[in-house]
Amino acid sequence: MSYAAPTATLDAAPANSRARVILASLVGTTIEFYDFYVYATAAVLVFPHLFFPAGNETTALLASFAVFGAAMVARPLGAIFFGHLGDRRGRKITLVGALLTMGIATFLIGLLPTYPSVGWLAPALLVLLRLAQGFALGGEWSGAALVATENAPAGKRAVFGTFPQLGAPIGFIIANGLFLIIAAVLPSDDPSRPSTAFLQWGWRIPFLFSAVMVVIGLWVRLNLVESRAFENTVKAGAVQKLPLVSVFRTHWKALVLGTFYMLATYVLFYLMTTFSLSYGRAATGAATPGLGYDYRTFVLMMIVGVVFFGIFTLLSGPWADRWGRRRTLICVTLAIIAFGLTWVPLLAAGPAGVMAWLIIGFALMGMTFGPMGALLPELFPANVRYTGSGISYNVSSILGAAVAPFVAVALWSAGQGSPFWVGVYLSAMGVLTLIALLAGSETKDMDIHS
Repeated sequence: MSYAAPTATLDAAPANSRARVILASLVGTTIEFYDFYVYATAAVLVFPHLFFPAGNETTALLASFAVFGAAMVARPLGAIFFGHLGDRRGRKITLVGALLTMGIATFLIGLLPTYPSVGWLAPALLVLLRLAQGFALGGEWSGAALVATENAPAGKRAVFGTFPQLGAPIGFIIANGLFLIIAAVLPSDDPSRPSTAFLQWGWRIPFLFSAVMVVIGLWVRLNLVESRAFENTVKAGAVQKLPLVSVFRTHWKALVLGTFYMLATYVLFYLMTTFSLSYGRAATGAATPGLGYDYRTFVLMMIVGVVFFGIFTLLSGPWADRWGRRRTLICVTLAIIAFGLTWVPLLAAGPAGVMAWLIIGFALMGMTFGPMGALLPELFPANVRYTGSGISYNVSSILGAAVAPFVAVALWSAGQGSPFWVGVYLSAMGVLTLIALLAGSETKDMDIHS
């Protein structure tokens, strides 16, 4: 897969300094993932209690996860909208718009009335703002990945592609760290339920705090210079009037492969972050038993795991540049398939086994997520790259992330508390990703500047 022969312009210095590229690609995704994790944590701790009728706790949790998954449906729409802008108007202005949309939606969630106050209007507004979050994230990731990879030095594209990916573990640590601080300040007498003060107003603080982070992100991104790849596209007169039509007409195979490349990544991602929090906190004697940890203990354990997420995200870049994206990801996907089949013995081995489960899961997450920052943009030429990479990334979110927490809770309940079938589900999704990787080809030597 080659789009054009290298030209002399490729040797010119990038318009943006390396420090500016790294910061701009990292800060935006950190904010976006912070906003997403804040919602994910609230979906477990807060929304089942405040935004749905009282009654069956499992039903309320499933309803909360359904709203969580609704955002994934909006993500491909965001990818189309922001991809169109990014391929026609440039990466910089599009990234600013995506960040503003996400920040405003998250801030407004922190101001929402609850079900006891306004009835069904509360979950309806929550769904609306959740859709806005998903719409914004649909345009954020691909733009950040393009800023990183289109400005990367020769031979370092996968390394630079890991910086927007690093926003995921950093955002997780900031979001959950803030929830931990609030929970410590507003302690609960019942470890299975947040305190009254936390449910009344404490949960709103992380959502409102996102406004501060958005201001910082906007300052960084407004100082960006447009990428050389997009400028070359403009100079060549190759800007597409309808990038969406063009990418489906001429690059449909890349869209399909990119979607399935991400499938195992998304399923693992949301099982380890969202489902694991529910499973870890559920009482051992409940109708659907879990591990029975209190919230603060288990989140601290998760944060330890996420540190390995960040470390292996950074390590995956040099590996993918040296050995190739495809070879690296085939090895990691085989490990994910095997990991899914080890859930029961690991989780039955006590605290050490649970900690090992979190560390292994998050380390694999870093190794599979890191190379995607380079791989998906490399599947498409510059004039449809924002649209193509964004659609692949976000359609995969429907197949993987949108249903993963919901399916996991259903399998967990059907298994009467055993995580066996949840692990099998992860392995099955890994097999689909492995098939796609075997059907694809290596992309590390592609010219992405034209």
